[in-house]
This record gives sequence, structure tokens and C-alpha cells, in this order.
Amino acid sequence: MRYLKRKIDDRLFQWKNTPERYPLIIKGARQVGKTESIRHFAASNYDSIIEINFITSPEYRAVIEDGFSADSIIRIISRINPSLRFIPGRTLLFFDEIQAFPEIATSLKFFREDGRYDVICSGSLLGVQYHHIDSISVGNKTDFQMYSMDFEEFLWANGYDDSVVDEMLQNMLEGQCFVSAIHEHYSRLFLEYCILGGMPKIISTYMEQGSFEGTLDLQRQLLLDYESDARKYAEGLDQAKIISVFRSIPAQLAKENKKFQYAQIARGARAKDYLGCIEWLEDAGIINICRCMSFPELPIKGNIDETKFKVYFADTGLLVASLDDESQIDIRAKRNLGVYKGALYENFAAEALTKQGYPLVYYKKENSQLEEDFFIRSASELLPVEIKAGNGQTKSMTQLIRSEHYPDIRHGLKFTSGNIGITDSVFTFPHYCLFLLKRYMAER
Repeated sequence: MRYLKRKIDDRLFQWKNTPERYPLIIKGARQVGKTESIRHFAASNYDSIIEINFITSPEYRAVIEDGFSADSIIRIISRINPSLRFIPGRTLLFFDEIQAFPEIATSLKFFREDGRYDVICSGSLLGVQYHHIDSISVGNKTDFQMYSMDFEEFLWANGYDDSVVDEMLQNMLEGQCFVSAIHEHYSRLFLEYCILGGMPKIISTYMEQGSFEGTLDLQRQLLLDYESDARKYAEGLDQAKIISVFRSIPAQLAKENKKFQYAQIARGARAKDYLGCIEWLEDAGIINICRCMSFPELPIKGNIDETKFKVYFADTGLLVASLDDESQIDIRAKRNLGVYKGALYENFAAEALTKQGYPLVYYKKENSQLEEDFFIRSASELLPVEIKAGNGQTKSMTQLIRSEHYPDIRHGLKFTSGNIGITDSVFTFPHYCLFLLKRYMAER
């Protein structure tokens, strides 16, 4: 399969060209493309690449038997495989699946001090073990969170260059509608992306075959792999409960009130029995959690009701793959894109906001119809972000903007199936523009 251009490519290049670079730890869920991206980067930047996978090659867990110094670890690696070459200044040590051997993180301080070799670490469930890894390597590493491909990377995979994205952003900044044919074209690509999701193996399969053949099987296998990971790595937690939480997410999103409800998991289920399971799935990078604001005002931090939240799949394609067969047909045949009451679009929005670094927050007023899907902030104001499956009205957003009770809110953002428009301080954009939100906010 051909390599698909990723945003991490530039980040890795920048890291390589930082004179005082620290060992790099790349976190991310299973199959988001960490290993392939690191290999692609290494192939064009190093004369020697030492790749050690602590799951497939457990014998390398002996590398710390003589201590954590760079010299002792290199000596033992070369003892296990004498053919490896360690060239100062031109060698990358790539420690993969370090969640299976977190102790290796202690060596990062010594490799940083030694300075002869670059080091990158990665792992599929690194978030689950990360509290321990961070504590034994604090101050001696650089962290990077990697996600599945966003819509911009999907456009790259389809042969579009940066000029296309620049034009999309310019339309947003100028409030200029897309030409009808272009809007329909991007809408079709966006639907394909939502169905496929952003896992590079699935997108590569689709690109090579020119069809969706086999992609659903790959997605469903990945869902099973996530459940298998829970059974294998969820120490100290009820693994069956983690899987029950994971399987309940589509039904949670099907409700009009998408607030996570423990009763949807099992009769009599309580927070104290399941909260740790939800946190495990979040740490594993499998889900995104959107937390409820106590009141829609700045600052966001510290203004959260921890007892109320919504849960989304970290990859929208996996949400689609988890739906029942009838809903699958509706979405794929474009007969009913509002299926699950907009769950598809809300999930995509949560995914796109997370990938841009926005915290996920929403607001629901008690005993009221006032509710807003998401919020972001600018330097001086709080902006509600409303996601519509079609192109409906924004009653809650209008109320938030016009009411004197919410002085931090003066404008709103709406993402719909329609075209660009600006009315009554509400900026409306197509769903497929959501990946550009951070750049739009920076330049508007």
C-alpha cells in the first residue's frame, strides 16, 4: 500500500531539525498510522534505523538488565542482533508498543544526555499506561498526540493539494458561497470520509480498490480488536463493563438527549461502577468525552459539571460501522443522513474539534429546551457551535447571542449540509469545512 501523507510528517521533520531535541513519545489509538508515519520519516532521514517492537520481540525487554544508560542498552541490543548498526548522529532508535514495556521510558533521560542517537517511542494503548511512563521520564521527552486522518488528509489522499484547502478557507473568511457543483462534490467526499473514517489502512484499501469493498470488514475487525485490547490491558477494572460501555455508545447517541446515561448500559448501573471504564476508553484514545459546562461563560476551565457528559467515538467511521444493518444502508445509500438524530454529524464535529486541539464542552440548561452542542473560545468571547444534520433553525444559539444573561456570547457558528452564509451574527458553513475552524478563527 502506498504511503498516505500525514500532518505528523511536518511535525517529525521539525523535531529532527531542533538542535536540542528530546526523545519523542507519540501517543495514539490502534491503527491511526503511528508506526507507518515513523517508518516513512525515518527512511528519508537516517542511515540506520533500529526498530524494536516490545510485543512481537519480547526478548528485547532484557535491554535494561544492566541498567538504563545508553551504552548498556545499546550493548544488549547489539548482543541480541549483532547486524544492527549504531552510527552516531545518523541513527534512529524506534521503540514501538512501549505500553508492553513501560520501563524503557526510564532510559530516555540517559539517551537525551548521551545525545548520539535520536529516539522515538510509540504505542497503541500508550494513554492507558501514560501516567506511569510520564512520571519516570518527566522533563526528558517531547510528547505528540496522533489521531486518525482528518478530512484534510483525506483530501490529500484523493490527490488534492494545499491550494484547494486555501481556497476553502478563503471562501469561509469572505463569507462567499461555494459554487453549487463544487459544494456537491465536497459534500460527496465528506460523506465518503464519514463512512470510511480516518484509519489509514481503511482509506488505503478504498483508494486502491476504488470502492468500499472490504472496508466495513476492516472496521468491524478493528472494533473487535478494541474489545480484545480491553480484555488484555484493562488491569484493575471490570473488562466486561468496559466493553458494555463501548457497545452502548451508538444507543447513547441515538437519544434526543445525548447525555451519557448509565441506565443505557445495564439496569441499576451507577457512576461509581462505570466511571473508571469510561476513563479507560478515553485514555486508550477510543472515545472522546464532551463535558457539560455549569454555565455558558468564560473561562471554560473550572466551569465544568463532571457528572454530565456525552461520549463519542474517536473515529466517525467506526461509529457508522457499529450501527445496525438498516442504518448502515440508510447512510451508505444517502437516504437518511439524519439517522440517529444527527449522531453522525455530532460525532464528526467532536472528532474534528478534538483533532484541532479544542476541549469538548457543551451546555444544557436544566428544565429548559436551551442546549448547545459545542463551544469554543476566542481571545475575548465564547462561541457556541451548533451541528445540524440538515439546515434547520438555531433557536438555542439565537437565545444565547441575544440574551443579556450571556455577555460572553456575541456570535455563533453553525455547520450544516447547506452552503456558506452569515445572518444575525451566526456564521454558517458546510460540515466539510469544520476541519478548518481553528485556522478560520485565527484569521477572521
